[in-house]
Amino acid sequence: MDEVDTKKNLNFHQMELDDRILKGVAKLGWLCPTLIQEKAIPLLLEGKDVLVRARTGSGKTAAFSIPIIQRILSHKQEAKEQATRVVILAPSKDLCHQITKVIENLTIKCGRIIRCVDLSAKVEKAAVKHMLADRPDIVVSTPAKLVIQLQNGTLSVKESLQTLVIDEADLMFSFGFENDLKAILDFLPSVHQSILASATLEKEVLALKKIILHNPVILKLEEPEMASASQLSHYQILAEEVDKAAVLYTLFKLQLVKGKSIIFVNTIDRCYRLKLFLEQFSIRSCILNSQLPAKIRCHTVSQFNQGLYDIIIASDELHVLDPSVHEKRGQKKKILKQVAKQVVSEAGVARGIDFQFVSNVINFDFPKDINSYIHRAGRTARGNNTGSVLSFVAVNEKELMDSVEEHLKTGYDEEGSIIKNYQFKMEEVEPFRYRARDAWRAVTKFSIREARIKEIKTEMFNSEKLKSFFDENPRDLQALRHDRTLHTVKVQEHLGDVPEYIVPDSLKHVVGITTKKKKSYTQRKRNVDDKANNPLMVPGIDYGKKRRV
Repeated sequence: MDEVDTKKNLNFHQMELDDRILKGVAKLGWLCPTLIQEKAIPLLLEGKDVLVRARTGSGKTAAFSIPIIQRILSHKQEAKEQATRVVILAPSKDLCHQITKVIENLTIKCGRIIRCVDLSAKVEKAAVKHMLADRPDIVVSTPAKLVIQLQNGTLSVKESLQTLVIDEADLMFSFGFENDLKAILDFLPSVHQSILASATLEKEVLALKKIILHNPVILKLEEPEMASASQLSHYQILAEEVDKAAVLYTLFKLQLVKGKSIIFVNTIDRCYRLKLFLEQFSIRSCILNSQLPAKIRCHTVSQFNQGLYDIIIASDELHVLDPSVHEKRGQKKKILKQVAKQVVSEAGVARGIDFQFVSNVINFDFPKDINSYIHRAGRTARGNNTGSVLSFVAVNEKELMDSVEEHLKTGYDEEGSIIKNYQFKMEEVEPFRYRARDAWRAVTKFSIREARIKEIKTEMFNSEKLKSFFDENPRDLQALRHDRTLHTVKVQEHLGDVPEYIVPDSLKHVVGITTKKKKSYTQRKRNVDDKANNPLMVPGIDYGKKRRV
């Protein structure tokens, strides 16, 4: 078992990759490989078993996808028959869809040669059987779905499999896939390449490594848990519950927040409360809700990445199902089962989901622990991009915020404050506060419940009833939006506009308001003299008020 961290710098064109892959890479706009891609791709091209450990957003998916495609293209030059040579396992439908999308983009110039099938998608049994009958080159699936097809004999890889990939390996056990993974091994050939990709090296991953890998190379990059201080800025605003909404409304309406933003709250109800609040000011947003169909969630993320939406509101649902909260009451097993069932839970927001070009992460509700803060912050400043994290901090959360900062200092190895104070004076935006308080009170529990039911019904209809239509009309799918207004709270039209008088003077230049300078006494006196000397104007009449003075 070797641990490597080589210093040699390689670019994509120096890795002896097929021209068709390089064209796919260029189309995706990847100018140069990330650190994990630079180190992992050459090792995987050699056929070695590799355990890849790198932080979220470092490019792990492309790191194993590129060498997989390269090996398939090379093998097809000599292969006599079509066969499934790669199986990729991920813990959720969302991640399976994301991996499939990356592979489709990389094989855009050789899509007819390499076929990739996503078994996690909800399709009829007959359709699955038809898809697998053609022996696709790459099969992407959750462990549970793959086991069913292997046991039914619909899919056979005993003679053909070259590579097995397990992505987000540290989530496999927590999502209850341990038995499925062990069952899958019985259907695999004894000799094949295995790849484990994980954000952490917890004991579950090390246990999985012993089962799956044979004399592996451990690629553990010495890098911080999140982007460096030069890429990622951290800010805080001290605000209690009553002022959070007012601050957020002001930031967006005065365009103090630029670029795409993800707003994090702690529950789904808070997601809808915030969406309904912003709706009243004509600020559109969409919610990433685990109760919606997986296809809709993936479509929402895809359109967000394309720039159709600027704001996504998401929650950390696993904190609602945290086993440690109920351990004293003897409910630990029950809660663990709930976590296992929620394979496609909103944990995908904090882990694995590939949000692109996110400029800001806003912690409307401060995260419950340090790890949650790190995972949230990992949604921005991905790859070589820059970003910022803005957190609203109440007085009772100050201690937790201090512990987060202490943790960040050890990672950044810097002196001074990491989380800086965001310069915001509440007294200057008092009129905004009055508007925001009224709008926040207008969002009741009943309106939140109605909004949740309404959106689920609408998106379920879009997902199921229109599925065949969108298959035949893919362009119409692009027109399907997820940031529509829910209209469960009465919206007053005038709240969408910001009158000039409520904008503080210090911020008028930001929103493009120019203050007219008052005329001097000399200029006013000159205007009066001009009127007096004008033969067309009758002295003693105020022409503005049209009356005699």
